[in-house]
Amino acid sequence: MNSVSNAPGIIGAPVLVPPLANHMFDEAALAAYLAAELPGFAGPMTVRQFQGGQSNPTFHLHTPGAEYVLRKKPPGTLLPSAHAVDREYTVQSALAGSAVPVAPMRLLCRDDSVIGTMFYVMDNVPGRIFADRTLTGVPAADQAAMYDDMNRVMAALHGVDWQAAGLGSFGRPQAYVARQIDRWSKQYVGSNVGDVPEMDRLMAWLPTHTPKEDETSIAHGDFRLGNLIFHMTEPRVVAVLDWELSTLGHPLADLAYNCIPWRLPVTMEGLIGADMTGIPSEAEYVAAYCRRTGRAGVPELDFFIVFSLFRWAAIAAGVYRRALDGNAADARALNIGTKFRKLAEAAWALAERTG
Repeated sequence: MNSVSNAPGIIGAPVLVPPLANHMFDEAALAAYLAAELPGFAGPMTVRQFQGGQSNPTFHLHTPGAEYVLRKKPPGTLLPSAHAVDREYTVQSALAGSAVPVAPMRLLCRDDSVIGTMFYVMDNVPGRIFADRTLTGVPAADQAAMYDDMNRVMAALHGVDWQAAGLGSFGRPQAYVARQIDRWSKQYVGSNVGDVPEMDRLMAWLPTHTPKEDETSIAHGDFRLGNLIFHMTEPRVVAVLDWELSTLGHPLADLAYNCIPWRLPVTMEGLIGADMTGIPSEAEYVAAYCRRTGRAGVPELDFFIVFSLFRWAAIAAGVYRRALDGNAADARALNIGTKFRKLAEAAWALAERTG
């Protein structure tokens, strides 16, 4: 993620902390590399880490003349195909100048010898980030406008001509859901975090209930409120973050994942039980997406929400595995052990109701 530096009193201001012990790197080596490779870069450089996020460690780089954001792979043994920071760099570079706001990309370094892992650097985008889906403390009118602008940006992403954008080889354009079910089933099993019966049932249920109709767009893979930067004073999106899971995929997978909060209680980062004065209902939100994308409706929504909950649970299990191994991106990742089980339970409960 990237945003303004610590700004006390601003709702949505990020929290910057000293780099976690397991994510420290040779800052002098980084400064020397950037001085040679990044036009306009000049030290001295101060490095702080963004608190939050459970995947690729993200750092704020402050210099007298500019502020940058660095995202890198985490240290340690990683699951296959995970933490693809080079893919993040590719898709954001391709979207530059489109209707989807992204941070300007500056450079990608594949040389592990510089700071220990692959990384990329982008410009810092000033703004606010809201991990809390309820937008507590934000005026109701702004809450409505922020949800609507999130909806607008998601629809814009799914309307991008991915071939014209140079992303024809960014992923396979067919059978996204089937491939994702297979991928995250393998990732979950590989995480080796204990027996969760609901995950086993979901891995059997999902392949036999996948809709036959297929579509292809750029799929973000983690499109949610907390991965958006909003303008400092206006309820509009100025950058979409965290593109690690992006690929060519089914747009309804993004929509369903974006709708998960309406299906979960506030204790699980959802909206059930929250003050919804300024937040639209799920039906209103889906209707707005349909208007923007020319759809008559989304009858497959429940399946895609089951799929999204399963995938989220599998991702959470991987985060928990990294926490157990001591290389998670956030020191609080050990708390996610209970969360992934609850996500699996919620997914299976919906699958049973869906039939």
